[in-house]
Amino acid sequence: MARTPKIVAVSGGLQRPSRTLALVQQLLAGLSDALPVDTRLIELGELVPQFGSVLQRSHLPPAIEAVLRDIESADLLLVASPIYRGSYTGLFKHLFDFVHHEALIDVPVLLAATGGSDRHALAIDHQLRPLFSFFQAHTLPIGVYATDKEFDNYQVSSDALRARIALAVERALPALRQRAHGLVEIPVLSLA
Repeated sequence: MARTPKIVAVSGGLQRPSRTLALVQQLLAGLSDALPVDTRLIELGELVPQFGSVLQRSHLPPAIEAVLRDIESADLLLVASPIYRGSYTGLFKHLFDFVHHEALIDVPVLLAATGGSDRHALAIDHQLRPLFSFFQAHTLPIGVYATDKEFDNYQVSSDALRARIALAVERALPALRQRAHGLVEIPVLSLA
């Protein structure tokens, strides 16, 4: 029986307004328009004062623990970070350092990033994808990278970016539908 899938989006921008947040909102809107979903938007910049100096999950405040539970229970995770010096932000990584290492196994993850120029476009494949591979998540093949020039007043203004967003949404829907229908997992056979 189908259920309403839960999409959890993490916008790794540290300030508002944010091009990264605008990109995440466009991706969420595309997914919501295509399929009935429950969404949770997590804005990193709002949370930093509550977890930035914490080193152990057991010392996190309840609000951040709730954020982590949302991330760990997502049917689809949408993550985006601004790219600085060729990588995601350190505080973005710090948040995911608290996520249990087995919580995202096989969870579809839609990757997105923003940067000042095309020079950072490979950060999706060389930085974000390996991070979520560590979690054994299912990173979706198509990510969305956007440069500053594709926004006007912190809103998506490029037709090419809109097309990339539409394609990423189209390619994410089968994985999301599969999770919503709760297909039976095939048990792993023991070789022992």
